[in-house]
Amino acid sequence: MLQHLDAPAVARELAPDEPVILNRPHAAARAAQFFATKFPGKSLYAVKANPSPDLIQILWDNGITHYDVASIAEVRMVRATLPQATLCFMHPVKTASAIREAYFQHGVRTFSLDTIEEVEKIVAATTDANGERARDLRLCVRLRVSSEYSELSLASKFGVDLVDAGKLLQSTRQVADWLGVCFHVGSQAMTPFAYVQALERARAAIADAGVVIDMIDVGGGFPSSYPGMEPPPLEDYFAIIHRHFEAMPIAYNAELWCEPGRALSAEYNSLIVKVEKRRGDELFINDGAYGALYDAAHVAWRFPVRHIARDMDNDNAAIDAADLEAFSFYGPTCDDADFMEGPFMLPPGIKAGDWIEVGMLGAYGAAMKTAFNGFGGAEVVVVSDEPMASLYTGERKDPRVSDNVVSLR
Repeated sequence: MLQHLDAPAVARELAPDEPVILNRPHAAARAAQFFATKFPGKSLYAVKANPSPDLIQILWDNGITHYDVASIAEVRMVRATLPQATLCFMHPVKTASAIREAYFQHGVRTFSLDTIEEVEKIVAATTDANGERARDLRLCVRLRVSSEYSELSLASKFGVDLVDAGKLLQSTRQVADWLGVCFHVGSQAMTPFAYVQALERARAAIADAGVVIDMIDVGGGFPSSYPGMEPPPLEDYFAIIHRHFEAMPIAYNAELWCEPGRALSAEYNSLIVKVEKRRGDELFINDGAYGALYDAAHVAWRFPVRHIARDMDNDNAAIDAADLEAFSFYGPTCDDADFMEGPFMLPPGIKAGDWIEVGMLGAYGAAMKTAFNGFGGAEVVVVSDEPMASLYTGERKDPRVSDNVVSLR
């Protein structure tokens, strides 16, 4: 695939009327290397964040060997792309046929669950034609934990309550060759303390069960950088997770896992959209709520934006941030709900015919695109510049500011 310098170069060379997805393989490779070398355990890529086979191959090439898959379609796709990868079926509710195919055809041995019914289903689905029960199941009991420190909650749908966790762990231990405890603190956790609370809940469940635990999986939630959401360094998350993991009542050789999705994929993609119409501070663009900008519409996610002027003399880079103005977007469909409130900060002179680069869309961007109303097509190109924000380049300033004042008197 032909490589371009950056978004302005793509816009001026292609003059696109349809959205263009910009891939940055070097950014994904850097993120993978960061987790592979710095997280004090095993990192599983959460495929749902961006199921691109190209991205999955990049992550594998840079040290990510385990993959969190949530459906039999994801199992098939990742296995076809990476024959040697370890696949972990981490959706707590699965069909018996999906479990059976994953186990017998694709070599999946790790499954998560949050009810005794799911345990029984997994055991039944992995029993062979001779009635021999599987002896190599690696089962993970998912706990319900708080999402109060995360931007998007994952606290209500899955997870066994603490009061019932001990009994479920005991029952699962009876049929598992290897037993784990997992949880998810929610997406875009803005403080490492989110994991402290969850790990303390896991400690209580393990103590109540009194069984041997072979693995603790702290799930996803590792953040990326967006306007108004500047997280602490990821090293802080890793350090506090490791410290609390070391104090858990678990087997001496127990493993520590995590499931980053956003943190591994966010910097991989950005998107060029075209301004079709301006109405005051509202811009009509050619992607939106039913495309890669789903999160901007449905959860009011603020993505970084950059102006690309058609006349090449009025880009964001030449305008002081104080002179930018707040805009909202309408997407291309006929639906009033195809609206993104923003605010998206852009130059006051932006007009129809200009383009906008929307950054940090590698997580849940391309993965959410539909063809509603006949829209959704997008060309894909590779660019070599850096993403609009990065946690991995070493140039980002630590956003933490201490309010402590130490007196020398």
